[in-house]
Amino acid sequence: MSYYKRDKRAWLVLSDGSVFEGYNFGCEGTTIGEIVFTTGMTGYQEVLTDPSYYGQIVLQTYPLIGNYGINSDDMESEKSWVNGYITKEWCEEPSNFRNAKNINEFMIEQDKIGIWDVDTRAITRIIREHGTMNGAITTESFENNKEELLEKIRAFKVVDPVQAVTRKNKGWYYSQVNRANHVALIDYGYKHNIRRMLLRLGCNVTVMPANTTIEEIRTLNPDGIMLSNGPGDPAENVQIIENLKDFINYGKPIFGICLGHQLLALALGGETFKLKYGHRGMNQPVKDVTMDRVFITSQNHGYAVVSESIPEAVGQVTHFNLNDGTCEGIEYKNIHAFTVQFHPEASAGPNDTGYLFEKFTNLMERGQQGCL
Repeated sequence: MSYYKRDKRAWLVLSDGSVFEGYNFGCEGTTIGEIVFTTGMTGYQEVLTDPSYYGQIVLQTYPLIGNYGINSDDMESEKSWVNGYITKEWCEEPSNFRNAKNINEFMIEQDKIGIWDVDTRAITRIIREHGTMNGAITTESFENNKEELLEKIRAFKVVDPVQAVTRKNKGWYYSQVNRANHVALIDYGYKHNIRRMLLRLGCNVTVMPANTTIEEIRTLNPDGIMLSNGPGDPAENVQIIENLKDFINYGKPIFGICLGHQLLALALGGETFKLKYGHRGMNQPVKDVTMDRVFITSQNHGYAVVSESIPEAVGQVTHFNLNDGTCEGIEYKNIHAFTVQFHPEASAGPNDTGYLFEKFTNLMERGQQGCL
């Protein structure tokens, strides 16, 4: 890939044959991925560095992206995982006291291809009406080989995404406000703010690879297990689901977020399905039926748990999405586990659903006192 030129043309090609012409930013070249849209007005840096977007070309529905720049504090992982980026406009001269570079410089640094000055509303409507589809961003002429490009687009598939984004070795992080809780955070593509929330609450955290076994958990002897977010179809993670059955029998408190929520449901006999275009953004209304309260949540997922697949004897649906009624949270019976589909660490409220982390730490402390 080569570097950005201000007047370089670029094209977005959808798998249905639609073509949108715009301008290139970031690097030049061709990239293929699953096109999804996210509705957040802010949080673009978190989007670009969230491993859950692995293999996807992300469209921002908010028209101006990059106006507060890029900084080192808001990274949700060490790098960007998106396959491409689509915006209406991007800001060349951001204004913020934390700004270190603009979004174009970040895209070049991360070797990512972007397109701007396209009709993002029209593209979003296509996805909403027809569902998530593959596409390509290219700065290369394809007039003579459009069919060849379309074949590649239609054949694209995200393969083993969790294995691609998970860490390979354990990582240890120590809280400055120690409440003596030790959490094993299983990394299916975790966002760093999950770790930050646990540290803030006085938990020491060991981040472990996705394929961690019960033998490794027993050796670590944590007070609780956190199942992180991550990319892809949860049902494809067959061995991870088997490992989770062992974690359940281990008896320590478990808290799952997003993919972790889906994986635990599958481990306990539930089912998942693919949403038409997913939930991505910071404005998803979720009702907590146990509190009889509605929260505005941050979400990023393309699959959901089938509520009816969780038997009453196994668990209770505690949260549901007010837009489409899908399952957003489960509390399990006879085991010390609960999960949510949304991201309580992402500060959408800004901190409304942070109570779930407190609930997890309280469960661990009760376990230390022999009260579980």
